Amino acid sequence: MLGLLIVATIVDLVLAALLVGVSVLLGPSAVTVWAAGLIACLVAPLIGFVLRAFSKPGMGVLIALLPPVFAALLSSGIVPGY
Repeated sequence: MLGLLIVATIVDLVLAALLVGVSVLLGPSAVTVWAAGLIACLVAPLIGFVLRAFSKPGMGVLIALLPPVFAALLSSGIVPGY
């Protein structure tokens, strides 16, 4: 489970970097939405490692993978955007 948590953390950090790069192009109009996504990408892996320390590694991996899964659903059009 540690390997999956590390992979989820790397994916979250790449997604956070992508959000920062795209938010520069969009300007200040979408700052709150992108800031919420960025905070979720940075906090989710931390919660995952905390849950791993409390002997719940499966739940930690699940929470760490929530931002990339939600981003994939938004980009595919399954979940309507704003």
